[in-house]
Amino acid sequence: MSDRKPQGASIVFQTVGKTFTKPDGSSVSAVDDVSLTVESGAITGIIGRSGAGKSTMLRMVNGLERPTSGQILVGGQDVGAAQGAALRAIRRDVGMIFQHFNLLASRTVAGNIALPLEVAGVPKAKIRARVADLIHRVGLDAQSDRYPAELSGGQKQRVGIARALATEPKVLLSDEATSALDPETTQTVLQLLKDINRELGLTILLITHEMAVVRDIASHVAVIEGGKIVEAGKTYDVFTAPQHPTTRSFLSGVTGVTLPAFIKGQMHDDRPSGPCEEVLRVTFSGKHATDPMLALLTRDLGIAVNILAGAVEEIGTQPFGNLLLSLDADKGAEARAYLERHGLLTEVLGYVG
Repeated sequence: MSDRKPQGASIVFQTVGKTFTKPDGSSVSAVDDVSLTVESGAITGIIGRSGAGKSTMLRMVNGLERPTSGQILVGGQDVGAAQGAALRAIRRDVGMIFQHFNLLASRTVAGNIALPLEVAGVPKAKIRARVADLIHRVGLDAQSDRYPAELSGGQKQRVGIARALATEPKVLLSDEATSALDPETTQTVLQLLKDINRELGLTILLITHEMAVVRDIASHVAVIEGGKIVEAGKTYDVFTAPQHPTTRSFLSGVTGVTLPAFIKGQMHDDRPSGPCEEVLRVTFSGKHATDPMLALLTRDLGIAVNILAGAVEEIGTQPFGNLLLSLDADKGAEARAYLERHGLLTEVLGYVG
């Protein structure tokens, strides 16, 4: 395998906007005043619902779409302003992995991987050596002469990854690369991307609507809603202390920590009169993720709690846990103060009368 260790290029969005004109002459804003830095060599996830603008952001990185305003810099080069040979040079530094593989049915695994090298005019001997290296890297040695119809979904995506690496790019873009795969295959593809990032130092920018993908692979995350970045930062920080409702909505699905329906149906935003229970989210992070804090709370303060839901997750190498619980609302402030003194985060979700 080649010993080349390409250095990843940073990607910088500077107050980027993208507006599309509809057939009736009206316009729609897909991306609105986005500023974001994707660090060189990092894996960064952009997560958002369908139509939020994440695909448009990705397509502007390799020049498939041009920004209406602002700049996008890849390794210091302005993609939106590049033309001709300059744009082709930038695109050689940017590999792309697609959701639906985009493989040529008439070409074998080796032939699909060789295609971008043939287009670039690379000599045949070099193509053969490069393709053999890439096939080995993605674990498809036994499938090199097979056609796409003979491959599983995971194998097809491995071909797509190898093809994206063919021109030795500095940036790898992933367009919902695992959303068409089953959970087990998704994990193997994500592990492959992590290995590629570690071994080659590539910058990986991926878009997804699955927070679990971000949790499992990304060091940084940006949440997009309505064409705007509503929250961004290190994945661990965003997961353990989400600030925006959209982020919290995504996280409620990935952690599996949701209120039982019968509790949610009785919830009030404001505390009702008379006896009631306070419903609380407690986030355990870092060294406190596995501490028996609820047992200590009951022992030290005599406050009984009812656990409604909970899970312990891992982001990178750091654990964190989420618990949803209820307790006597009259003792809520005392309990929250105790937990926060011990490094836990608390959030009042509502009240049950």
